[in-house]
Amino acid sequence: MNKSITNSIRFVFFILLQLYLLDNFLFLDYINPYVYIIFILLLPISMSSIQVMLLSFLLGLTLDVFHNSGGVHAAACLVLGYFRPLALRNAFGVNFDFQTLKFYGEGFKPLLVYVSIMVGIHHLVMFSMEAFSLAYIPRILTNTLYSGIFSIALIILVIYFLKPSKK
Repeated sequence: MNKSITNSIRFVFFILLQLYLLDNFLFLDYINPYVYIIFILLLPISMSSIQVMLLSFLLGLTLDVFHNSGGVHAAACLVLGYFRPLALRNAFGVNFDFQTLKFYGEGFKPLLVYVSIMVGIHHLVMFSMEAFSLAYIPRILTNTLYSGIFSIALIILVIYFLKPSKK
């Protein structure tokens, strides 16, 4: 299937998953998984930084429209798109530099590092923008930690669920 069609389907799927399933899940007032960022994580390595940031912003803006959240998701996704190459390089090293990266063939540890870096960045920016005050630093860090751990676990599960079958 064409990569543009695949990416379009992923875009719609992860927005719907977030809006209709995961946004209804709030546990202990801290844990709210944000799995929609998988779309950004799985964008092709060969895609230009401008395209990644544009799609990231569009993803966040779409969620902001439905959440009426004033740009919190758009800002967090834009920052995520900006730091994506750095996170890929830190997690996958040389394979990223030569664009030979295959998420499923690199093993669990680099994938976990990549997802953890990206979720940490996204959640920290998003919860900071949401609180918009230094008075809430403990709450920001608590939300980032607990939602982050849960989001990382769910994202890893979804990524392995989406793993292409070997033929």
